[in-house]
Amino acid sequence: MSGNMQLLSDTLAQAKSENRAALIAYLPAGFPTVDGGIEAIKAVFDGGADVVEVGLPHSDPVLDGPVIQTADDIALRGGVKIADVMRTVREAHQATGKPVLVMTYWNPIDRYGIERFTAELAEAGGAGCILPDLPVEESGVWREHAEKHGLATVFVVAPSSRDERLATITGAGTGFVYAASLMGVTGTRESVGAQAQDLVRRTRAATPGARDGLPVCVGLGVSNAEQAAQVAGFADGVIVGSAFVKRLLDADDHEAGLAAVRALAGELAQGVRRR
Repeated sequence: MSGNMQLLSDTLAQAKSENRAALIAYLPAGFPTVDGGIEAIKAVFDGGADVVEVGLPHSDPVLDGPVIQTADDIALRGGVKIADVMRTVREAHQATGKPVLVMTYWNPIDRYGIERFTAELAEAGGAGCILPDLPVEESGVWREHAEKHGLATVFVVAPSSRDERLATITGAGTGFVYAASLMGVTGTRESVGAQAQDLVRRTRAATPGARDGLPVCVGLGVSNAEQAAQVAGFADGVIVGSAFVKRLLDADDHEAGLAAVRALAGELAQGVRRR
């Protein structure tokens, strides 16, 4: 069974052909429940997201701020398992036909088994994985299995990444490059500064010649249509996570939460089209 890396690439290329950035949303599996999380992802797609990242809840999410940490804690207390993450990917993709990735730290995959994880993710219709804490130098076995199963390997770059490091990362990654807009953890910000634009410029300049088409998508800090439009002016994709999670956390009930994330996706989808 082959994964949907090509669907991810085609989706990002389609957005580019429409002279806009892609909208990439993040929601953790199992939050507020497994079924509720699947419904939330469907609502985000319905609102206008092009791609969704499904977070694999982790007890020590070093890249994530307090909002996503709270959601992860709720999911873990609810007993979420990797099987539930795979189910979330499968049902979200089957219902929408759109690309769904998993964002996870390395330890759960290492414990679960690389071959088992990649095979199950491909069987579920997954498009790939974002791996924020896997060093490129230690990723060879993962990338071998991911490629065999048709899965993208998305690495994270940061403003602190030197140009030679950017070249190494972009040379190894597939699908797209996740550019963290600032040094710090996930969360909404008042603004997404020039640091992000410079990182996108440097990442593209450092990309090996044969990989010139590898999209660069920006995450961390985007929470509204105005910020999405700003980032869409220089990036291939705009990644939004904490703002969606906060809408669910703040909602009076589940139906209100679904309506809130659907509405936010619609606002952000308009934003990436304004660029």
